[in-house]
Amino acid sequence: MISKRIFAFIAAAWLSIGISAARPDEGMWLPMLLKQLNESDMQKKGLKLSAEDIYSVNQSSLKDAIVSFGGFCTGEMISSEGLLLTNHHCGYGQVQQHSTVENDYLTKGFWAMDKKQELPNPGLTATFIVRMEDVTKQILAGADAAKTEAEREAIIQKNIAKVRQASTAGTHYDAVIKPYFYGNEYYMYITETYKDVRLVGAPPSSIGKFGGDTDNWMWPRHTGDFSLFRIYAGPNNEPAEYSPNNKPYKPKHHLPISLSGVKENDFTLVFGFPGRTNEYLTSHAIKEVYEVSNPAKIKIRDTKLQILDKDMKASDAVRIQYAAKYASIANYWKKWIGENRGLRKANAIEKKQQLESQFVNWVNADPNRKQHYGNLMAEFDKNYKALDGITISRDYIMEAANGIELIRYATGYAKLQQLIDSKAPQAEITAEAEKLERGAAGFFKDYNAPTDKKVFAALMGLYYNDLDKKLLPEAVRAAGNKYKGDFTKMAEEVYSKSNLTSEAGAKKLLADVKAGKTNALKNDPAFALANAIDTHYKTQVLPTYTSVNDNLNLLYRTYMTGLRAMQQDKKFYPDANSTLRVAYGKVEPYEPLDGVTYNYYTTLEGIMEKAAMTGVEDYVIPEKLRDLYEKKDYGQYGLNGEMPVAFIASNHTTGGNSGSPVINANGQLIGTNFDRNWEGTMSDIAYNPDQVRNIAVDARYVLFIIDKFAGAGHLVKEMTLVTDNTSGLPQVDSRKSASSTKELSKKEKRKLEKAAKKKKKEAAEVN
Repeated sequence: MISKRIFAFIAAAWLSIGISAARPDEGMWLPMLLKQLNESDMQKKGLKLSAEDIYSVNQSSLKDAIVSFGGFCTGEMISSEGLLLTNHHCGYGQVQQHSTVENDYLTKGFWAMDKKQELPNPGLTATFIVRMEDVTKQILAGADAAKTEAEREAIIQKNIAKVRQASTAGTHYDAVIKPYFYGNEYYMYITETYKDVRLVGAPPSSIGKFGGDTDNWMWPRHTGDFSLFRIYAGPNNEPAEYSPNNKPYKPKHHLPISLSGVKENDFTLVFGFPGRTNEYLTSHAIKEVYEVSNPAKIKIRDTKLQILDKDMKASDAVRIQYAAKYASIANYWKKWIGENRGLRKANAIEKKQQLESQFVNWVNADPNRKQHYGNLMAEFDKNYKALDGITISRDYIMEAANGIELIRYATGYAKLQQLIDSKAPQAEITAEAEKLERGAAGFFKDYNAPTDKKVFAALMGLYYNDLDKKLLPEAVRAAGNKYKGDFTKMAEEVYSKSNLTSEAGAKKLLADVKAGKTNALKNDPAFALANAIDTHYKTQVLPTYTSVNDNLNLLYRTYMTGLRAMQQDKKFYPDANSTLRVAYGKVEPYEPLDGVTYNYYTTLEGIMEKAAMTGVEDYVIPEKLRDLYEKKDYGQYGLNGEMPVAFIASNHTTGGNSGSPVINANGQLIGTNFDRNWEGTMSDIAYNPDQVRNIAVDARYVLFIIDKFAGAGHLVKEMTLVTDNTSGLPQVDSRKSASSTKELSKKEKRKLEKAAKKKKKEAAEVN
């Protein structure tokens, strides 16, 4: 089974780690504050640019090449014709949507050989940041008068709406305003969102997902994790809905791509939209994550993955339907495993407790501080105890109950039933039914009822057996008694009688509702169960969860104020919240355990070594890639007979940073971030510079695959390739820079060879 294989690999690979004192390159920094907080340190570490070169409102800067890709990943502009680079796993859903058994782009890859072949992706967006602004005073105006967190939040939301309206009135821009440091500060991002984003190219999964779940979160890595899209614009280069008349977007800046590669200790910068970190959690929270939440979610997802894996191997149709879903489920399943082991190995709970003891001593040393912070730790303890039974209930509803696609889909019919129960006008009921009808095709395209039925039996069994019965919805307790714990029998009955297991059945049910048959939905067994679980969640779990988290938000806001007062010499960065950030570090190896050192880069040689292993499905490669390797046909992208594939650096990243550009000291693209090492997955909670590494696919490997493997050299011709330390800033006229698939000149070759010899000499001296 897949879990056994991966756990065996984990057992062999796991290494001990610890948390050391924070160093300056920890953190995910706000671009507009780089000048005052980070510029000097970044330049000492090798950056050749200024803070203004990275983020500017008055002139083109690196920020103008960065996009939020779909709201879940990052992408970067790499040509003056709107070409966008992101990860293969970020574009995987789009590749999957365009794939069929006959045209299996997941397996074979996809390459548009001209712009007419590029594929539209309804709903996919690319969002640029126009500018940032500190709006703390405006947003917090009047908030001090609030008596409760709910009142405070209502005032804040009113202020946010007012500021957003004033900031974007009369423009096509939007504004995003988010809290930082638990609501102590607020920043606004003015955004510009493009809605016509087309698929241009993606390597076959044997390259884009090489290593699969076996290598996920691991180093050494050999994955060509990239895909290409293109942004299209309407008149005046502004956002427009899809139209065949749209033209390729002309970015304010696109990143030139370095052919010089990386060497140890090179400065690196990651620019992107990291999703979520919790660096300032107390020991109470980490204990809950480590002891309660992560173990439950790991167990549930492991069970589901085994079922999906078996069915996907048995059917190409199911494989295509579930490819993106499987990858998404597996990604955080393995991350949580690594995170828990990392937290334990690093003694993270104990270290947080030490900080809290230090904080208490600092508070008790001053009567004024004692008045403000004296009860803080006791209140944290009280509120986390109030979550006993609540957190685990929520996790099982989200992961087990809603991990069943039928249950999650049926829950979406709740509003329709509410309209029926409230005797709403038939026109409103019909409108909601038609809305559900329009969405049915999208859901059932990637749904296989026989597979989901197996998932139902397994996950409902976990839900029923793993929780204290008093924490279960009455409908689940009753089902356990009725079927005597045999949820396979329950699955057979529910899936045979429900109309919501097929598109035709769903449309029939909705037709009955529109015809005035008021009991049609209520009597459907899948909806009845889903509605019972949802009602239990909203009445028995969510109120306490929301109330306690409101309390905790106030406590953390106060705690952050205290920590910053106690550690005035420390530069604090806000937790990631899907807004634009800069992280910086350097290219460097690491020592996962005594006597073992991992190099900072990998090559095509490693792919061949892994491909030679037997019995590992994730290490299969295309024959053409093997042919190119045997001939050493690397074009201008290889170096001294090697083809670089990936490298690591000490940049602080997390989910959402997938697809982020890794940029060198001169502002040039050297790689695309796609993962972290397993030893560093706990960096969302505790960063350790000795162990945490972000993993990037080398830009030269990306170019090699596009040009030599895919034969899509016309795409490389759009790009700006550089072979020296020329600045990657907009003032360099990138459209006039040399960028082609032609072989390098003799002078350029000699320059690269000289650099390679220097690199080899430096490595020898280090060793």
